[in-house]
Amino acid sequence: MKRRLREETVIFISIMKWLVLASIIGLVVGLSTTLFLKLLQFSTSSARPTYYFILLPFGMLASAALIKYFAPDAEGYGARVIEAVHRSSGKIPVLVAPIKLIATLITVATGGSVGKEGPCAQIGAGLSSMLASMARFSESDRKKLVICGISGGFAAVFGTPIAGAIFGIEVLFVGGIMYEVLLPSFVAGLISYQVSSALGITYFDYALKFVPVFSEAFFIKVVFAGIFFGLVAFLTIEVLRFGMKLSNTMTKKYGIGELLKAFIAGVFLLVLVVLFSSRYLGLGLDTITATLGGEKVPAAAFFIKMLFTSITLNFGGSGGIITPIIFIGSAAGSLFAGLFGLNVAIFAAIGAVSVLAGAANTPIAASILAVELFGPEVAPYAAIACVISFIMTGHRSVYPSQILSMKKSASINVSLGQEMQSIRPTVEYREKSVLSTARNIVSLLSKKSPGDTSKSSDPTVEAEPNPAEKTDADKDKSP
Repeated sequence: MKRRLREETVIFISIMKWLVLASIIGLVVGLSTTLFLKLLQFSTSSARPTYYFILLPFGMLASAALIKYFAPDAEGYGARVIEAVHRSSGKIPVLVAPIKLIATLITVATGGSVGKEGPCAQIGAGLSSMLASMARFSESDRKKLVICGISGGFAAVFGTPIAGAIFGIEVLFVGGIMYEVLLPSFVAGLISYQVSSALGITYFDYALKFVPVFSEAFFIKVVFAGIFFGLVAFLTIEVLRFGMKLSNTMTKKYGIGELLKAFIAGVFLLVLVVLFSSRYLGLGLDTITATLGGEKVPAAAFFIKMLFTSITLNFGGSGGIITPIIFIGSAAGSLFAGLFGLNVAIFAAIGAVSVLAGAANTPIAASILAVELFGPEVAPYAAIACVISFIMTGHRSVYPSQILSMKKSASINVSLGQEMQSIRPTVEYREKSVLSTARNIVSLLSKKSPGDTSKSSDPTVEAEPNPAEKTDADKDKSP
């Protein structure tokens, strides 16, 4: 009895400790996120000149210079925060938060195709790491605080405290969740969201007005939609990878510096604007809202947004990746609905969360996000599509620093416990598996000659030799 009381006492003290610490982190992250979102709203207001994007090459140049000379760890769209959690127990340089804020504001204000969620997560993580250093916390506690900062940042910028908090935990591991951080992450996310809301931040909310009742036919359509959105997520990751390889090639092979490369990329984005439109610049919230309202967008809109985003993020721009992914998903949903004569709003909503689930490997957070954004009626369909998209994407991610904790198929051989960028999957043919059976059938069919007309299928029956193929000995025996 005494031992049990001692255990419960320690657990009670631990709960109180993390309730207090998570509340402090939520307050700090909520205030910083509010500041960032207010400045972002001002920088993208209607007061901007009509052709504001002409400054994009200079915006890309300024963003690249800030990150290169003041805070290299602020580079990218959130992967560095995941690296800090896995590789250095959450230690993040102090300058990451302010430099990330300024660089992202410049990028978005001049038209860079980025999101706002990643910077909020990096700002929250950076401030949490700074507080942990000031209080001289242990590495374990520092790591938990940083994860709370990530969750608080996502919750405050999403406007969805539950999905944001879960996303901050789920995004660290593919197929695993750190349950020891679940309580403080929820608390930090809730407090951060409440602080931002109280200070006047308004959030995107688009509850769907009509969702079909369940039927076998509609369920099948959702399944095929999940497969399609998984392929779109796969393509998104590969386009981002290609942009990164191209950027590295320009630097290593041709000796083009980071700043010149950023300026060239800005000019190229202007060319894309002339070829297509300015729809694909910035956050793209107008297009997302249009698709969720039932409006159709150009069939190639999702792919064009991939190009804009990959160029911006890989060539010096600063920002997040989630808002572009939601744009891509909703545009892909519009295309899918248009091809099969379905409701555009419903499949744009399902596409927005499903592509996020596949690209970021966060099916649980994406499913909850669907409930908080679009209402509970769409939740069962969104959840099915999110999980299918998550599996279809395979062992890859827009966050290459994620740690792989599961196989997405028993027939795929991968090394668990490694970062996604190090994964090299190979096919493993298991005995009596569907894959092995299919391979055997194909092998048997390929062995049969197309012109085989033999009357006997018994392999023990010898075919009569062709007279033209008789050997010399056979000819000598002939009468």
